[in-house]
Amino acid sequence: MCQYLEASAAASRSSCGYHRAEYGALMAMEGYRGFLGLLVSALLVGFLSVIFTLIWVLHYREGLGWDGTALEFNWHPVLVVTGFVFIQGIAIIVYRLPWTWKCSKLLMKSIHAGLNAVAAILAIISLVAVFDFHNARNIPNMYSLHSWVGLTAVILYILQLLLGFFVFLLPWAPLSLRALLMPIHVYSGLLVFGTVIATVLMGVTEKLIFALKNPAYSTFPPEGVFTNTLGLLILVFGALIFWIVTRPQWKRPKEPNSVLLQPNGGAPEGMEGSMAMNFGNMDKSDSELNSEAAARKRNITLDEAGQRSTM
Repeated sequence: MCQYLEASAAASRSSCGYHRAEYGALMAMEGYRGFLGLLVSALLVGFLSVIFTLIWVLHYREGLGWDGTALEFNWHPVLVVTGFVFIQGIAIIVYRLPWTWKCSKLLMKSIHAGLNAVAAILAIISLVAVFDFHNARNIPNMYSLHSWVGLTAVILYILQLLLGFFVFLLPWAPLSLRALLMPIHVYSGLLVFGTVIATVLMGVTEKLIFALKNPAYSTFPPEGVFTNTLGLLILVFGALIFWIVTRPQWKRPKEPNSVLLQPNGGAPEGMEGSMAMNFGNMDKSDSELNSEAAARKRNITLDEAGQRSTM
């Protein structure tokens, strides 16, 4: 009994040490102020992109509707920029927010999946608006490069969402499968986001060429200049998201003993946002823990599994 109480106390100290280490890692995050500056800039530019899109369709393109006219088509750029660009960008960097590192990985994965699901729904509705408008006006579908690349991006995005849900969010996939698919999941997510940015820029240009006849797009009319500025904002937003998500010093720290934290006993989920960090301010170093008796470590493991599962 005394041995078990001693083991419980040691486990509690170790758990507290993890939280202190986590706080220390947050405070010592390399370039923390730079991260905050880029994050605020990305959110501001992304929000401005959404506002500029609304101004474009409400002021220059006569508004929104769902009646088979051009007003229905106007939902397409609004929903794409809001969901497929802005919300997807936030979903990509949600693991990088240092104040969320104290939250459980399952919670963060759920938020990541939820944001991507909202973006996918908005993208699908935007496609419905386009096809409905084309069919009502007897305009051919899927003839432009913009439409080919855009539909491909939507299909890949939905497949990416389903892959992430069934393999990484639900505790069914085996450890080896998660380890195999994680690099593909990360790469394909960035590839789809970059493809969406390129598709939006193609779509904006295509719309302006078709819509601006008098005055022509080539004469620098106010709508053309305004919408070109919108395209630049979207491009800058994408560049900021790519920069934030590719900096190794801003990744979510790997949780210690991650095998115990996973419902299926798998460790690779820490790979989603993990990086090598020094948790030297924990109560005990790894070498000190290894020097303890094997029987005591077995008792500690049982108690740690119960306590850390709530973190």
